[in-house]
Amino acid sequence: MKSTYTVSEAQAGLPRLLKQAEKGQAVCIRRYNEPVAYVLSQERMEAIAETMEILANPSAMKAIEAHRTKRTKFVPLSKLDLGE
Repeated sequence: MKSTYTVSEAQAGLPRLLKQAEKGQAVCIRRYNEPVAYVLSQERMEAIAETMEILANPSAMKAIEAHRTKRTKFVPLSKLDLGE
């Protein structure tokens, strides 16, 4: 299925573009052969925003790096002090 449309095509077929986006496909809208907008599903946009928040969090990035370099120690939940 096509994923890039001109502004005129997008105006004429907005319901179809929304259905494509709902199925997880990013839809690009171009004006004079240059991208001017993308239509994304709410789920995909929320995932992008969550990823950006994680990447902006120094503690999260430190934990990810520790995991990547195999410095993370995993223990069973029963070993954790859960504040009880």
